[in-house]
Amino acid sequence: MPKTHSSWRRAFSVYCQPKVLAMIFLGFSAGLPFILVSSTLSAWLADINISLAIIGYFSLVGAAYSVKVIWAPIIDKAPLPLLTRCLGKRRSWMLLSQLGIALGLWSISRLTIADQLEQAALLAVIVAFCSATQDIVIDAYRIEAIAQEYQGAMAAAYIFGYRVSLLAAGAGALYIAEYFDWSTAYQTMAYLMAAGIVTTFLITEPHHNANLATKQSNHQAGQSSKQSHFTGLAAWFFDAVVGPFVEFFQRNGRHGITILALISLYKMSDIAMGVMANPFYLDLGFSKKEIADVTKLFGFFMTIFGTSLGGVLVVRYGLMRPLLLGAVLVALTNLLFAALAIIPPNLWSLAAVVSADNLSGGIASAVFIAYLSSLTNANYTATQYALFSSLMTLPAKLIGGFSGQIVAGVGYGGFFVYAAVIGIPAIVLSLMIRNSPPSFRAQVETASTAD
Repeated sequence: MPKTHSSWRRAFSVYCQPKVLAMIFLGFSAGLPFILVSSTLSAWLADINISLAIIGYFSLVGAAYSVKVIWAPIIDKAPLPLLTRCLGKRRSWMLLSQLGIALGLWSISRLTIADQLEQAALLAVIVAFCSATQDIVIDAYRIEAIAQEYQGAMAAAYIFGYRVSLLAAGAGALYIAEYFDWSTAYQTMAYLMAAGIVTTFLITEPHHNANLATKQSNHQAGQSSKQSHFTGLAAWFFDAVVGPFVEFFQRNGRHGITILALISLYKMSDIAMGVMANPFYLDLGFSKKEIADVTKLFGFFMTIFGTSLGGVLVVRYGLMRPLLLGAVLVALTNLLFAALAIIPPNLWSLAAVVSADNLSGGIASAVFIAYLSSLTNANYTATQYALFSSLMTLPAKLIGGFSGQIVAGVGYGGFFVYAAVIGIPAIVLSLMIRNSPPSFRAQVETASTAD
């Protein structure tokens, strides 16, 4: 019993580590620009009577986050003059992107938006590009900065900071705009980027280990390119762009397909359900204030608790068991929504279901981010993680596009049962990977303190 208590105490103490605490501020820095070039900017445009068509065009700015894998190889391989020598590979790109975000937000605040829509759109694109770049670098830093055992806690701390920044850049910016003006709101948000900038100077550059087998493979590829009369640029392209994909399948073999399938399906149940959540609440008869109170209050704290618990479970039990648990919980909570669709609606039942959903979603998110982190190779951390994160959301978003049609056909109860059913493949794939040969499983499973 004392050993068990000691193990749990050690698991929870992970949140006292400086590198884990730093992820709160880096998560805050990552979340701040995301909402400022999306929903908050849309609110500003609507407030000054810009047409809905133009507001819709502004939403295309968010495409930068979906295609960041395109320039992730540059982040992995290209040094920045002077900055890389002074700060290191990760911190130099981190600082440059943060300064770009702060300067972009400040520049937006100085515009007369109604008369300078083109400039506002261009600056929003620049901020989104810098923000997506910052995401690439922070993900790479998070993976490289600390042992795999603590990746769940790093993910939980990051999500906490990210959620706080969404409140600051969402509700906070709206409050400032209400009592002052939109320019003051965006200037304030530009100042808040100091949280990330100061953290970048305080953290230490992670040690970059190069895998010997990967080096040899890249060397052979480079020789092959030379023999085929390709230029040095082609050799660099192979190493930076093709190399991450080749290395992944060389390392994982036929299990690589199973892993990619799990990545693409793990969040599908959760994301597909989320598309219809707010319309469902409204159709039940809840007011917008009641929905906001429940989803923001209960949702925020239960998500933070869930992510924190997920990080502890990874430290305590390794990756495989919490990964399976997360997949099961996400599917089961969709059945709670199905039950909510057929019982008389009341605020307490809504709070209970939303709390359970956010708790399970928080556990699954923290564990899954830790799992994705374990799959990367040190030579291609940024590129491979950017690929995984894109693959994680794209199929789910495509499926989510049909959610409205499914609700129209089978009702909300049938839709949430459907959302639970599409979570079954993730459960099956999690079991397959957990029951795979030990030599393969050891590549991705963190050693458990209980073993």
